[in-house]
Amino acid sequence: MIKDRFLARLEQLVAHGQRRILGLVGAPGAGKSTLAEQILEALPGRAVIVPMDGFHLANAELERLGRASRKGAEDTFDSAGYVALLNRLRTQRHGETVYAPAFRREIEEPVAGAIPVSPEVPLVITEGNYLLLEHGHWGAVRPLLDEAWYVDVDPELRRQRLVARHVRFGRDEAAARNWVQQTDEPNAVVIDATRVRADLVFRWS
Repeated sequence: MIKDRFLARLEQLVAHGQRRILGLVGAPGAGKSTLAEQILEALPGRAVIVPMDGFHLANAELERLGRASRKGAEDTFDSAGYVALLNRLRTQRHGETVYAPAFRREIEEPVAGAIPVSPEVPLVITEGNYLLLEHGHWGAVRPLLDEAWYVDVDPELRRQRLVARHVRFGRDEAAARNWVQQTDEPNAVVIDATRVRADLVFRWS
């Protein structure tokens, strides 16, 4: 449930009907997607979700680069493509539909052109891990966000969610726990260090 002070902040963002971009940042399993969906419900017809995960590199490319075992790390995304999309969304013209990619967990692959964004929608919610990094192409993301919220939750609950997610999408429990420890948690440390660049912290109770 979104508290009133956050709802008030959202209403301020969309008050004038002009395009605004809200970034939701947090470690894997923090509940970014859940919060994005709740915001969508709170602002019917006035928001759309464009996740950073749509810019995962394809599995074949990760294999070619030798990064498949680190999928989810900052260098396993097309960060330049993500920045280009955010720029398009900021300057979207009347009558133009911008199409964004989505990430399908059931196939573990991005799907191009899956999310249509109408120019009339005032709020774009973009959620992901690396929106507040300061190096590489990632450094260009923060200036394109009108607000950035850091999504936080109890670390143990977050890890439990991750294990359950990996099991749900095909790993056995031992493999899921290993992936969380070896891949998700090192990424979480990197992400947590960026929270100081957020406008506020949204903590799940």
